[in-house]
Parts: sequence; C-alpha cells; structure tokens
Amino acid sequence: MTRIPGHTIADAPAAARPLLEGVVQFSPTGKPLNLHAQMAHSPAVLAAYTGIRQATATHGTLPLRIRSALMVATAGVTGSAYTEAVTAQLASQAGWSPEQVSCLRNGQSVDDQKADSLVRVIREAAARAGQVSDPTWQQATASGWTSQELAEAFAYLGLTIFTAYFLNYARTSLDLPVGVPAASQRG
Repeated sequence: MTRIPGHTIADAPAAARPLLEGVVQFSPTGKPLNLHAQMAHSPAVLAAYTGIRQATATHGTLPLRIRSALMVATAGVTGSAYTEAVTAQLASQAGWSPEQVSCLRNGQSVDDQKADSLVRVIREAAARAGQVSDPTWQQATASGWTSQELAEAFAYLGLTIFTAYFLNYARTSLDLPVGVPAASQRG
C-alpha cells in the first residue's frame, strides 16, 4: 500500500503544478505517472527530480543508448521494481534487446567492452555508496571513457538512485506496462 498520496495537476500544491505539467509532456499515459503524482505532494521532491532530469537532458553528452544502460544497471541494484520497469522500457526504446536489458540489469556483459566497462563503474558505485575500485575505474579509462564522461555517468546514477529510493520509500505502485519485466515480476 502506498504511503504518500498522489496528486493530479488540479489538486497538487501550487508550486508543484507547473512541474507536473512539464512531466506530463513526456508521460506515456498523458497524465502524471504514480511516481510524479506522489512526488508532487512535496514540491521540493518533484523539483529535485525534474531538476536532475532537465540537467541530463540539457547538458548530457553521452549517447542515449549508454544513458539508458547506466540507468538500467543502477536500477538493478536498487530493489525498486518500478524503477527497473521504467528504465527497462527506456533501454528498449534506445535499442537494447530484451536479453541485453536483462544483462544490464543483472550485471552481465552485453558483449561490448566499452559499454560494459562504464556499466561496471556505475553498478559498483550504486552498490557501494558511490565507491568504485581502482581496477574498475582504470578498466573504464582504458576502454576509452574520458573523465568528463565518467563524471556525467554519475548524473544517471544519481537520477536513478533518487527515483528508486523515493519509490521504495513511498511504496509507489507500478502504473506503467512495459515489455521487459522487472526482476521481481520474473518467474
């Protein structure tokens, strides 16, 4: 059972309304998803979420396919079925196959040394409170990832962790059908 009530644009706190209107533009349902509706209960939470999303959309330089891989990899560590479902859908839309999405989520190779090395950095950071071992970091730099790209990868880790932790905290119910099931939905 959810812990935090959701809002529509009409009944959300005044400070949250323009933020909800902004996320509706990207919503596959044409209305706020449960995650947005619950975040709107606190304009500070919704503003933080939309701020990170806007920063990555405006200033991100990593290819969409890599961004989505990083988010799926992070979601696989968080224990949030909702976040796994959303990021799996984004990764599928970015061109990852269902098998590759499962590999990304579960920490397995997608047979792309460069992508795998950056995904390992992010999975390790997600699992270890931001800490990454020197060998994992060095493998990513040896695979061609620059300091700028490694720094930017943290933004996708941050966005996914922020979202997943809120969803776990609020016990948000999944309201988005996806083609690739979350780990907790698999048999």
